[in-house]
Amino acid sequence: MTDTKLDIRNPIFHDDDRAREHLESLLWPQGPVCPRCGVMGNRITKLQGTSTRPGVYKCKDCRKPFSVTVGTVMERSHIPLSKWVLAAQLMASSKKGMSALQLQRMLGTNYETAWFLFHRLREAAVDLTPGPLGGTNKVVEADEAFIGGKEKNRHRNKRRQAGGRPIDKQAVFSLLERDGYVRSRHVADVTAKSLREVLVTQASRDSYLMTDEAAVYDRLGREFAQHGTTAHSKGEYVRGDIHTNTVEGFFSLLKRAVYGSFHNVSEAHLHRYLAEADFKYNTRHVSDSERGEELLRGARGKRLLYRQPDQTPNT
Repeated sequence: MTDTKLDIRNPIFHDDDRAREHLESLLWPQGPVCPRCGVMGNRITKLQGTSTRPGVYKCKDCRKPFSVTVGTVMERSHIPLSKWVLAAQLMASSKKGMSALQLQRMLGTNYETAWFLFHRLREAAVDLTPGPLGGTNKVVEADEAFIGGKEKNRHRNKRRQAGGRPIDKQAVFSLLERDGYVRSRHVADVTAKSLREVLVTQASRDSYLMTDEAAVYDRLGREFAQHGTTAHSKGEYVRGDIHTNTVEGFFSLLKRAVYGSFHNVSEAHLHRYLAEADFKYNTRHVSDSERGEELLRGARGKRLLYRQPDQTPNT
């Protein structure tokens, strides 16, 4: 693969009309499609006139106007489309993540706008139709990690008591198919019950499961075609083809992003950061520009509604 340097002078990053045309080519490769009823072709009319903003179409079936952003994470956003496209490309090009503060400086926006952009794009990175990992004669590595700061760096008043649970440490469980995809989930705790729910729903039981020697995997491994383990406590990390080095390499990238760029990840948004890390790993064989385009394609069908439920009691 030959990657190309990001050309910040590209018109799609500065001209909203060019950015809209770029989005249309990605989301509508066969022409405009009504996001409500799915019709296309001669059933779609492009609205024109001095009182109509560019890029608006009308469906002859449901008689509703729409644009390329309807039904996406960009719907009803007041942020210029050129900034959306640039933010997607910057996220896709940053192997170890980019902070919202850095995006704020590069786009010339405020922090809230940059934070909003990145979280919406992380939702675009979510795979809505994931198939099971692994299969016959395929290897799936499983491992867990804890995301959060180091205990020794905390103020003494915030350190855990002896034998207590680490404060602000969140458990992440990842499954990685060798030479394939990775899938990460935030779990409440590292128990057989919590991990089994992820394993049996995300990995084929025909796979060769590889883990460390943690007791939590003893019974879980029996549900798969084969189960190989390495004894990390005894200094054994590789025995032939049995190891979890691939998934641990993925964790190293995830932690570098957290420690180096994000610094702090709340439990409420951890699943979005995991979606970003999974997306980057799963598209590692394409160029940065292709990864940015794939991220924008993922925005389709994911309109987010941040509306708080009515807390008024019934009377």
